[in-house]
Amino acid sequence: MKAAPTLLAAAALLAACAGPEPGRPSAPEAAAAAVPAAFPQAGGAGTAAAELPWALAFKGERLQRLIPLALANNRDLRVAALNIEAARATAGARDADLWPTVSAGISGSRTPTAAGGINSLYTAGLQVSAYELDLFGRLRGLSAAAAAQLLAAQANQQAVRTALVAGVANAEIALQADEALLKLTRDTVATREQSLDLTRQRFDGGVANELDLRSAESSLQTARAALAQAQRQRTLDENALALLLGGPLPADLPAPSGDLADFEPLAELPAGLPSDVLTRRPDIRQAEFTLAAADADIDAARAAFWPRITLTGQFGTASSQLSGLFRHTAWSFAPSLVQPIFDAGRNRANLAGARAARDIALALYEKAIQTAFREVADGLAGRATLAEQRAALAAQADAETRRLAAAEQRYAAGVASALDRLDAQRSLFAARQSLVQLQSQRAQNLVALYRALGGGADASAMTPSPR
Repeated sequence: MKAAPTLLAAAALLAACAGPEPGRPSAPEAAAAAVPAAFPQAGGAGTAAAELPWALAFKGERLQRLIPLALANNRDLRVAALNIEAARATAGARDADLWPTVSAGISGSRTPTAAGGINSLYTAGLQVSAYELDLFGRLRGLSAAAAAQLLAAQANQQAVRTALVAGVANAEIALQADEALLKLTRDTVATREQSLDLTRQRFDGGVANELDLRSAESSLQTARAALAQAQRQRTLDENALALLLGGPLPADLPAPSGDLADFEPLAELPAGLPSDVLTRRPDIRQAEFTLAAADADIDAARAAFWPRITLTGQFGTASSQLSGLFRHTAWSFAPSLVQPIFDAGRNRANLAGARAARDIALALYEKAIQTAFREVADGLAGRATLAEQRAALAAQADAETRRLAAAEQRYAAGVASALDRLDAQRSLFAARQSLVQLQSQRAQNLVALYRALGGGADASAMTPSPR
């Protein structure tokens, strides 16, 4: 009678060796400690990015066709969806561990006796093998961890989806910029071919010297090299877009126009509050669910210090004759209690590993929050300054255009040299190239800000689906 209390006291003592659980900061506490309370340059009121689906954010005809293709065929998104199925299967298996496994069977045996006879035994019935009574929460902890990992997989799929939408938009921006640069470079090549022809005529007439001729030839070859580079970049960007789409570009897709005006509405999106971003960004939600899974793993590891109680039972019939198998009832019931006493530190090591994994998950969660805050802050800084830079470059390109026109007039009148005109041509080409590149950078910054603020998400996908 004294053995049971003694055993339970020993179990409690061994379980206490796990040590008190350190205080676990909650996810909101970690979020509050990780970022400031407000975004710089947050902007005014308007439709929040998370409330503006991509179909309304990106009005371009090409993007309206390209993004659905990518969502249907992209392999990274497909893998993320399959990871959800794998996590759901694992969660289902952990849930099943909470219930007994009941098996039905029939068996028979024949053994010789010492007297030279044969003993026969036939049994049939239902059996429960080693069903664990989860009194201390070990199985429930494993089940909770698997459920949290399922939610993390669902959030990861949404993060991949938003990244894919932004990736297609950025690829489209690159192609539009490529088209604009190709048009600019082709016009420059044609202009410099005309300039070379004119300089060669003047050289043949003795008006221009050889230095003017060779400079015009060099200028033309520079433009042709830039054209070849632009054509190569266009092909590379098309290949990158095809990878995102998971297949070739549609044959009837309209050609890029070289216009980036479709992305201008994104410049009016307000930043909102950091708390809004933290609840809407799927990568942060994924990190939060991973942290919850690590917490549940600690609970399971601590429960391993307590006794493990299992039940084995059988109910059926038994007979020495197969013909009388179902005439006699037989049953058995065998509970067992196993308390770890010496395991060479295995349980303590497992608990220490679970705690370390939880600390890692917490650090990664805080890093995800800080990364999100930086992405939003960078996007806001870019939105504030890139527009001013674009205006300055546009004014510079306009000034270089007027400068070239003046140089052409002075050269035709014989007042300016060919080098003056050539320098004006080069400066105008460089200014226009810089303007196109900056317009592309600004559009990409707007897309990055839209994504950083939680845009591009499907509202229905942001709610975890039940198992």
